[in-house]
Amino acid sequence: MRLAELNHADRRTFVHTLGRVFEHAPWVAEAAFDARPFASRDALHATMLDVVTRAPATQQVEFLNGHPELGSRATVVAALTSESRSEQLSAGLTQLSPDEFAWFQVRNRAYREKFGFPFIVAVRRQSKQGIMVEFERRLAATPDAERAQALREIGWITRLRLDDLIRDGD
Repeated sequence: MRLAELNHADRRTFVHTLGRVFEHAPWVAEAAFDARPFASRDALHATMLDVVTRAPATQQVEFLNGHPELGSRATVVAALTSESRSEQLSAGLTQLSPDEFAWFQVRNRAYREKFGFPFIVAVRRQSKQGIMVEFERRLAATPDAERAQALREIGWITRLRLDDLIRDGD
C-alpha cells in the first residue's frame, strides 16, 4: 500500500493494515490514526513509536509481554505472528540444535525472571551468534535500561515491518 492511500483510508482499513506492525498491539495503530496525514513513513513510524513510549509503564510491560521468546520452537507456537515466525526463521532460530534450544530456554527463563518480559531483539539485523552474544550482554543490564533497550529494538523491528508494508509517494 502507498502512504497516500493509507492517509485517506478509513479507521478500520488503517488499523487492519498497520495493526500487526507492533506485535499483538493494534491499539498502537488505532491511536496513531488521528495524527494523519503522514508526510512520510518516517513520520508514521515516529508517531506509532510515540504512542508506545507515552503509554504508562504497566501498559508498556504488557505490550513487551506480547512478544515471543526467541528460540521457543517458533514453528509450533500458536500465538506467534507470521511476522515473528518469519523473522525468527531468517535468523535460524526455528532450527536450533538440542544444545542451542536448551541454551535459549535457560536464558529466556533468567531474562523473564529478572526483567518481567521476554528478551526482544531485532533478529533481522543479526545472526544467530550475534543474538546469543547480545542476549548474554543484556542479561547484565538494569531493569530500566533493559526496558528502554527493548523499546529501541521494537523500533527497529517495526520499522522493517512498516517498510515491508508501506511505500512512500503517490
